[in-house]
Amino acid sequence: QVQLVESGGGLVQPGGSLRLSCTAPGFSLDYYAIAWFRQAPGEERDGVSCILSSSSVGSTYYGDSVKGRFTISRDNAKNTVYLQMNSLKPEDTAVYYCAAGWGCGYTPLATDFNFWGRGTQVTVSS
Repeated sequence: QVQLVESGGGLVQPGGSLRLSCTAPGFSLDYYAIAWFRQAPGEERDGVSCILSSSSVGSTYYGDSVKGRFTISRDNAKNTVYLQMNSLKPEDTAVYYCAAGWGCGYTPLATDFNFWGRGTQVTVSS
């Protein structure tokens, strides 16, 4: 069973930054599209950002609410995908999940991703 592992969440003040990491021990992420989803209590799991595999030039997707603030990147040598989150807002508070699939689609949908992590909590509050 493939298990992705997220890290880097925490409590941050509005306007602050966090960097989330996603890795998969014993499993290569190189050939997969990797997406970040988030889910707040009582809400659906929404696609935040996605990056295609390196063979697809690593093209990226960002949801409208995070464009210009979040940056997704991948380091294949470290088998890790990052989500740099700047200018954080209270509405960014959620559990953030990374997932591996075969593409990002027009908008990443949770049903299109095969492998998931257990999530990391991000709380933006003063």
